[in-house]
Amino acid sequence: MSTETLRGCGTALVTPFDAEGRLDEPSIRALVDWQIEEGVHFLVPCGSTGEAATLSVEEHLRVVSIVVDQTAGRVPVVAGAGGNDTREAVELTRRVEEAGATHLLHVTPAYNRPPQRGLVEHFRTLADAATRPLVLYNVPGRTACNMEAETTLELAEHPNIVSVKEASGSTDQVSEIIRNRPEGFTVLSGDDSLTLPLLALGAEGVISVISNAVPAATARLVDAFDAGDHAQAEDLHYRLLPLMRDAFVESNPIPIKFALAHLGRIQDVLRLPLVTLAEEHRSAVVAALDHVGDV
Repeated sequence: MSTETLRGCGTALVTPFDAEGRLDEPSIRALVDWQIEEGVHFLVPCGSTGEAATLSVEEHLRVVSIVVDQTAGRVPVVAGAGGNDTREAVELTRRVEEAGATHLLHVTPAYNRPPQRGLVEHFRTLADAATRPLVLYNVPGRTACNMEAETTLELAEHPNIVSVKEASGSTDQVSEIIRNRPEGFTVLSGDDSLTLPLLALGAEGVISVISNAVPAATARLVDAFDAGDHAQAEDLHYRLLPLMRDAFVESNPIPIKFALAHLGRIQDVLRLPLVTLAEEHRSAVVAALDHVGDV
């Protein structure tokens, strides 16, 4: 896979912690290997699912370095490097590049609520400063700031901005981007439940939460659609649908960390203010995992 073009299934990796809340480096490495062996096409550490908001800069860079080292060039590593302060985001971008990421994931600033022209200047500044390709990340449910289709399309003309992770939940907005994007600019679903609908509209893949726990099934959904086997893609969509729902019954990554712990992949440890999954939701998450079955 080209380091420039992103397509397929990328996993928005959780950050495993040990019982004392420290980085669990062996579990990070084991998770990376399992994801690649199961067919995931690229890895995305230190995003929302990775609890980046609670990582120190040193921990953030350590996670990226571990993922890059363990990946060993087998798949691209799209590392989170965003921030509310453009100057700080530029500095983090440079340090994440030094850690070896092949791409940089930049979320719209949270809390500031900049106007659309502010978003354009923010992302252009980052793209001009970076030596690796940028992936835009629009997730208004977390940031309280929607990057409109017109803004994404304006930014897509920058030669160092190659993709967008679209989690607005609006198929109309994504359709507008796909219809008018420049050649080579890829669109990735940021909502697991919209992966198949957005592939049908022309998107190239997904940055997935549920693929942490079910990497083979999620990757094969995208592969099947790309191969023209829409019946298999549809079957996988409906097998995954309960988990697509229950993985967000509480704030991400609370349910998916519980799912991974249930599978014996990590310890069920989060950093406050996130807490472990409420007892009343646990049986549903286990049932959703069972519903996926063998792939």
